[in-house]
Amino acid sequence: MRAFLTIILCSVSVALAAQTGTPLITSQDLLDGLKDPTRWLTYGGDYNSQRHSPLTQVTPENVNQLTAQWTFQTGTTGSFQTTPLVVDGVLYVTGYNNNAWAVDARSGRQIWRYRREIPEDWKGCCGAVNRGFGVLGDRLFMTTIDAHLVALDMRTGGVLYDVEIIDYKAGYSATVAPLVVKDKVIVGVAGAEYGIRGFIDAYDAQTGKRAWRFYTVAKPGEPGGNTWPRGDAYLRGGGSIWVTGSYDPQQNLVFYGTGNPGPDYYSGAREGDNLYTASLVALNADTGELAWHYQFTPHDVHDWDSTQVPILADLTIGGQPRKVLMFANRNGFFYVLDRVTGKVIIAKPFVETTWAKEIGADGRPVILPGHLPDEDGEKTCPDLGGGTNFFSPAFNPATRLFYVTARETCATFYGYEQTFKQGQQYTGGATTRPRDQKNFGALRAIDPVTAQLKWEFRYTLGNTSSSGVLSTASGLVFAGDGEGNIMAFDGRTGKNLWHYQLGVPIRSTAGTTYMVDGRQYLLVPSGGALTAFALPQRP
Repeated sequence: MRAFLTIILCSVSVALAAQTGTPLITSQDLLDGLKDPTRWLTYGGDYNSQRHSPLTQVTPENVNQLTAQWTFQTGTTGSFQTTPLVVDGVLYVTGYNNNAWAVDARSGRQIWRYRREIPEDWKGCCGAVNRGFGVLGDRLFMTTIDAHLVALDMRTGGVLYDVEIIDYKAGYSATVAPLVVKDKVIVGVAGAEYGIRGFIDAYDAQTGKRAWRFYTVAKPGEPGGNTWPRGDAYLRGGGSIWVTGSYDPQQNLVFYGTGNPGPDYYSGAREGDNLYTASLVALNADTGELAWHYQFTPHDVHDWDSTQVPILADLTIGGQPRKVLMFANRNGFFYVLDRVTGKVIIAKPFVETTWAKEIGADGRPVILPGHLPDEDGEKTCPDLGGGTNFFSPAFNPATRLFYVTARETCATFYGYEQTFKQGQQYTGGATTRPRDQKNFGALRAIDPVTAQLKWEFRYTLGNTSSSGVLSTASGLVFAGDGEGNIMAFDGRTGKNLWHYQLGVPIRSTAGTTYMVDGRQYLLVPSGGALTAFALPQRP
């Protein structure tokens, strides 16, 4: 396996000078999160994953003056699903087909480029995407589509180590942005549609040696193993990890949403709840030991991965301070969990859901009849894309609102028996869209204390969106529609204040914001380009 690196020196002496000194990023820097607004150091902005920036230079009053300052064209196929990291005037960005770049945050000029070649026999369900770097010291960490973890030198993009997570030929891949906690780099694997057994790994940041592994599919005879049939069904049980988790330093717990069980739709292959798929797992960051779990969709038969981003916050609920975890799930329900115990505090639909009446007092969904996929097909809302998906939500502690891209969609689900063959898709069914299908997307603001909808902005033309959300302390919310527009909203009212046509719809993230030379930038990945926006400079 070969990797190649291109280094281009391009009037970035200030940026390169900022990279001198070791270490660049400490564990304390990661704990501090966005206290330094010139930086963006983790996938979610900080360990809480709130995607809420403290910057206030761009406001609801002047956001309509934002203009594009530069565009960086990657020249590659595929669409960005990354969250760029920002460190001392340099952007670190991963992209399609195992590509990555360092880019001058002021000018958009390339500093270096890294690429790892993809094996010709690699197969994957959902494209050769990547969702971003992790960072510690002078190192960047990146998973690869062929299931490796690489450490790169921040200054040059040179490879410091390259370790195999697992053999990609068994259907595995890796797209998740690493979560760096203390001296460990935490990652997961994708591939549930190819009959894998999912897991979460931690690696030593210095050496690349694996520290621990937690399987998201329980083995018979182990805790949770009785939720799978006897035999080897668990070895094909799915449970992918393809969206980055969050971290609570006080409890020393990392929180990850897990993927769908396999096969996706055929119930008869895997009777039982199928732990720990379609769940939220809380793991000790040092050991990988399970502290608690909550399963959103027991025995999921609709491909409703719980690979959404868990947002952590401290809220007052019922007059009592609570340490909570907020989660808008693909199954159509919005949850607020106690992140100490894993118990449900609130759970209500945020889109139309026809498969479950409610979430009961025991935390389990109250299932409605007629929603088990078979050869004749059954119509269920939401569709396989879910009420939301991998696109990141945001939370503003001042407005106390949770912002999420919602999808109002339904599908006809089919389930049938399928023989497992390694290297081939293993879904046990399919979906189609009904002719009378309603279909629209919206940006929604939810009060997490009550789970009530406070406002929504419906996107036009009946299209859904795959954009994440970004919030700022000035009261702005940024998100994208399905037509390629990046849009700004008043976070309290939902009023649309500004938009810009990017040419390609945003996927996964609504961008990041950072300060450099006293100027706030909004950085938006879209298609194969990065576009930076800022207010006009004062004379």
